[in-house]
This record gives sequence, C-alpha cells and structure tokens, in this order.
Amino acid sequence: MYFKVVNGAVDLGEKRMLEEVNIEIRDKDHIAIIGRNGAGKSTLLKALIDPDLFSEGVSEEKFQVTILGNPGVGYLKQNETNHDHYTLLEEILEVYEPIIKVEEKMHKLEEKMEEGTSTLEDVDLYLELQEYYRNIGGYEYQKEYLTALNKNGFYDLDKKMSSFSGGEQTKINFIKLLLSKPDLLVLDEPTNHLDIEAILWLEDYLKNYPKTFVVVSHDRMFINQVASKIYEISYGETICYRGNYDTYEQEKKKRQEIEEKSYERQQKEIARLQRIIDRFRYKPSKASMAMSKLKQIERIVKIDKPKKEDTRTMHIKFNNILESGRTVLTVDHLQFGYTKVLGEATFTLEKGRRLGIVGENGTGKSTLLKTIMGIIPSLGGDFSFGYHVKVAYFDQQFDDLDSNLTVYEEFQKKFPEMNDFEVRSSLASFLFYDEDINKKIEVLSGGEKVRLSLCEVVFSGANFLILDEPTNHLDILSKEKLESVLKDYPGTILFVSHDRYFVKKIADSILDFSLQKITYYDYSYEDYLEKKKEQKIELDETPIKKIKVKKENKKNINIDKEICKLESRLEKLKQQLFLEEVYSNPLKYQQIEEEIKVTEEKINQLLLEWE
Repeated sequence: MYFKVVNGAVDLGEKRMLEEVNIEIRDKDHIAIIGRNGAGKSTLLKALIDPDLFSEGVSEEKFQVTILGNPGVGYLKQNETNHDHYTLLEEILEVYEPIIKVEEKMHKLEEKMEEGTSTLEDVDLYLELQEYYRNIGGYEYQKEYLTALNKNGFYDLDKKMSSFSGGEQTKINFIKLLLSKPDLLVLDEPTNHLDIEAILWLEDYLKNYPKTFVVVSHDRMFINQVASKIYEISYGETICYRGNYDTYEQEKKKRQEIEEKSYERQQKEIARLQRIIDRFRYKPSKASMAMSKLKQIERIVKIDKPKKEDTRTMHIKFNNILESGRTVLTVDHLQFGYTKVLGEATFTLEKGRRLGIVGENGTGKSTLLKTIMGIIPSLGGDFSFGYHVKVAYFDQQFDDLDSNLTVYEEFQKKFPEMNDFEVRSSLASFLFYDEDINKKIEVLSGGEKVRLSLCEVVFSGANFLILDEPTNHLDILSKEKLESVLKDYPGTILFVSHDRYFVKKIADSILDFSLQKITYYDYSYEDYLEKKKEQKIELDETPIKKIKVKKENKKNINIDKEICKLESRLEKLKQQLFLEEVYSNPLKYQQIEEEIKVTEEKINQLLLEWE
C-alpha cells in the first residue's frame, strides 16, 4: 500500500485544526503520531480514514492526496455492536473466516482420503490447500487468538457476548481489529486502560505486525518499542522523524539547533549587507556596489524564524507541607473488595517513600486505594495513618468532581478560604484561564479533568498523596512536568499506574498484584523487573517441591500427599498447553484448561482443610 498527502489541511467544524500536513505511509511502516493535547492528532487519524476531509494547506507546494492500491483500513468504531447470542470464541473466529473455510475444505478431502475414495486430483488439491493454509497462518491462528485473549484477561471462551460489560466488549472489538490485520491499522491511544501485561503483549504484537499501522499515543516507552517513524504535530504542521522515540528526542534537539543557527547566520549576513547599502547608497562612486548588495539581499531565500515550541504546562509547586511522623501508613492484613474479597495486603509506608502499585486490571488496585480512603468499607484486617498525616486523593474516575459546577465553583468549594484572585491564580497555574474557568465540569476533556483534580491535590497542602492513574489523558510534556515535581515532592506517595515510564521515574518500592497474591518489593521498578525475571526462571527450572508439614496426625500427612500429587498433575497439564497438537486444537485446549481449573479448585480446598 502507499498513501501520501502533500500540503494538506483539515478543518473541524469552522476551526482549522491542521494547516500543513505532509505525510507519507509506505507498506509495512510502523508510525507513531505525537503532539500536545489539542494539537490535532485524532483529527489527522480521522482524515487518514476518510481522505475526503483533506483540503489545500498553506504552503506553496501543490496540494495532492495519493493512494495506490485499495488498502483495507481498520480502526475501532464507536459503539460497534457484537452478536449477543455468540460465544466469545464464535465472535473471535469471525476474524478467521477465510482460514476456517480452507480448513473445512481440507477436512473434507482428509475424510475422502481416509475412506479411500479420493482421486489424484483430490490429493493435488489437498497439497495446494495445505500450502495456502500455511501461508495465511492456518497453523498459528489458534495460538494467536488464545494468547491475545488470555493476555487481555479473557479465559472463558464459551461465555456469551451479552454477558460481557460495555468496556469488555470494546476490548474484545479491539482484539478482533488487531487480529484481522488490515492493510492499514489505525489506533488512537490503544494503551489507555490496559494493564502492563496487556501493554507488553500489544507491544510484542505490533513489533511483529506484518502490515502497516499508524498509532497516536502519549506512552513514551510504548512508542519507543513499536515505532520506526514518528510524525510530530506542532502548530498545525507535521514534522517527520525516522526512528523510535529515543531517536526522535535526539534528532529533534539537533534539528532545533540547526534551524536556530541557520536563521541567526542568515540574519547576520542580511544585516551586514544592509549596513553596506546604508553606508554607500548615496555615494556616486559606490552606488552601483550598494545596488548589487540590495539585489543580493532580494535573491536570498529567507529562512523563517524557528517557531518556539509550545512548552506551556502546569506550574506545580507544593508549598507549606507539614512534616508527618516517621510512619505514614500501616496496613495489616487488610481485606478489600465490594461483595467479595479481592485481595489482602500487608505493608508499612514510611515518610518520604514512593510506593507504586502494579498488576493486571481487575485485581483490586484501585479498590485498595478506595478502602484506605474510606470510600468503601474494608472486609477485614486493619489500616491506620501515622502522626500529622494529611492525605490528598486523586481519583481516576473523577467521582469527587461535581459535574454540575463550573471549574471556578468546583475549586472554590474545595478551598472556601481563598479569595477571587487566589482562586483564579491557582487555576491559571494549571492552564485554566478566563473562558476556561466558567466551563461546566461535565464538558471538560479527560486531560482538563486531570489538571483540575491535580490542582486540587497540589493546593491541599497534603503530605501524603494517594494517586490513582494520575497520568491518564496527559500529554508527554505534562507527564514529564508531573514526574519532575513528584520526584522533588517532600512528602509520601502511594500510587497506581500502568505507565511504566512513570513508575520507573517515581517508585522506590513496588506492591505487585499478581499470581493471586500481593507482594511487596523494596526495590526500584527496574530492580523489581529483574527480580521477577529471576523468579520466573526459578519457577520454570525448579521441580515442584512437596509442602512441608508437621506430622501432627495421619490426616494431615494424607492431605499433604494428595496436594503434592495434584500439584504435579497441574504442572503437567500446564505444560501440555504449549504442545502444538493442543494449542492448534481449540476443543482439546479448552478441555485441558477446564481440567486445570478443576485441579486448582481441589488444591485450594485441600489447603483450606490442611490449614
């Protein structure tokens, strides 16, 4: 496929969002589009999906849109419907209809060959189909969709689509879009609301994507892993950088330096020529020289003054922070959940520490924070705050913002002691100016709600911050600003985040929600990853050990033996999932998964009895 736009512009209603688009998309390009919030990234994606939205831009180049071939464009539509009566497996298999049709033809030919009724033409056809089947991924597709579903938290293939929530159905549609492998895959912020495990899977999938994709994202680590070309949108213009995000940062700095030096050098030359003109233009003997210098200036192709980068961002400064006692938070076997226990946590957080909570979606990370904040009651155990601890909470759902109020009214309600000037100044430091402060909360974008919530957190004077996904909806510059300020924050921080770059920058310890347990690691994020890698290697290489128990009575010994047998059986079953004859046969794969589930339940029952 080939897609090229020269000197394009895109309008959104009466507003011109992009005025000079120059973009070239070749077959197998892996492209990321970056820029500030409101720069027009999503607008550009819409125009790539519907090229009729492009009109003539502002440069002198001739406007043109070139599309070669008939590329299939894949993107996630809003409110895309599913088949409610389908199972999850039936919904996913829609993607593989061409493969399944070939599979069916091959099975019919196999039956004829087994019955001895096949002809030489049948055998030739079968060999042709077999080769074609291999080329279109027939021997890998079952493993592909099973991995995609499992990494995104979907395990029950027989569950009806009508039983999934709206958010889950959107995620399933997203998986279907990826697996369909369109010629041009268009993704807008695909890592939003994915947990780290799912992001890692998506990274790996896109790195090996055999066709072309264009992705908008603020996730720096994600862009660095998947992109080989980056288009930055700045002041309505697209600027191309070849390479990943690290290369982009280096090349952008070089480009800015070259542009500034070239402009300054030309301006100095023009000034020098102008001085000669001014000095000699009225002297008859030198007039011809002065005129030649004037023509020289006219012939110079003027270099535009480099535009200053839009670096406007939040002015975050924590003032008058009261010092807390040494122990800020003690959590002792705290059980949390809504109707049933999602997990149990034990840890102590001391003054100045930054504890990052990571793990899969649905494991209860946000629920733990809400329990500590007293928003939902605990289901067991205990927790307590230390001496002189003042808490501020950032809620990723923005439930603490009153949607019926304006920005000004919401902030004034939280800080009634502030006068009008102080309220306006505080909001302006988070980029809310004259017309912005009168907007209703209900019409704010996700990024604006984040800025307002962070503004309330900053001016609270808290010495303990509890933050639930604070970087969602922020552009890269705002994330960098937040990271910089939190690194210097004198208080204590407990936070949940799926942004690995943010976790790496801020956390000095990790609370890991995985493997049906919560584990505290007193390490930085990088050391935590190394430790997890070591544990995985040990788990893979170490044979299952028998559970050691005191020989208090014959019953306990028998339970111990039964547990060991079941665990040995469980390990063998899990190993079978990686055999080709298993993962290539959905029915067999499901049978083994069901047996694993039953075996795990038996082990849990025996462990409870043993305890």
